[in-house]
Amino acid sequence: MEGFLLQVFAGLANGIIYGSVALALVMIFQATHHINFAQGEMATFSTFVAWWLMQQGWPYWGAFFFTVAVSFAGGLLVQRIILRPIEKAPVLTNVLVFIGLLLIFNALSGWLFDFTVKAFDSPFAKDSFLETKYFSAHQVGSAGVLVAMLLLLFAFFRFTPIGLAMRAAAQNPDSARLVGIRVSWMLGLGWGLAAAIGAVAGMMVAPVVFLDPNMMGGILLYGFAAALLGGVDNPVGAVIGGFIVGVLENLLGAYVIGTELKLTVALVLIVATLTLKPAGLFGKKVVVRV
Repeated sequence: MEGFLLQVFAGLANGIIYGSVALALVMIFQATHHINFAQGEMATFSTFVAWWLMQQGWPYWGAFFFTVAVSFAGGLLVQRIILRPIEKAPVLTNVLVFIGLLLIFNALSGWLFDFTVKAFDSPFAKDSFLETKYFSAHQVGSAGVLVAMLLLLFAFFRFTPIGLAMRAAAQNPDSARLVGIRVSWMLGLGWGLAAAIGAVAGMMVAPVVFLDPNMMGGILLYGFAAALLGGVDNPVGAVIGGFIVGVLENLLGAYVIGTELKLTVALVLIVATLTLKPAGLFGKKVVVRV
């Protein structure tokens, strides 16, 4: 029983990371109705920026918040410069651009910071008051960061004029334009927020898996599975999906399929969700008259 509990709690700890990545994917989907396949590589590049700043003597939290701000600006610029001209292009065009961005950010990370594996410090010291029997201090701290992000996003979208305008632009762009909302800029802000959330996810995962240009490859797949399972239009559902995926991955890997095949859990969940419940567990089922 002790071993089973350890696997469950380890899965919940992994779910924190998957939920963060899923949250970033949901932000992009709500704004553009597309999945950003470059989300993991953008998060990795942002994490390298934070690592470089700390190598220059910056304190962790100073580098953290500066990187989040830079990532927000970078996501906004990507949308305004690269994606804005193809807003009305076919879906396949957008997919090809996302794959191109994936390759560009991966190459930039290796070119600027090289491909060697690097240690990335955790801001949550070992043996601190955060550490428990089943969770390390970093895992508990990461959970706190994720909860804080969710609360801030809820307050932003519920109580601020810009957040309400972004929701309106995502749900009904034509009506939003009629009331004076600049939909294209709202899409840019959505990309900025997603890039900032991805940067946070990257900085939380780097102390666990170490930092290299391919750090987020497998994690993005788990995050994609979590977003689909929870509901790709529901931020809270995506986070819950992250915890479900983390627990399932650990339990199946430990007792059923072995650790070598754990990545297939994400693939099976993606296929099963798209086949059986495309809207996810907490997503909205959209009915369109044709």
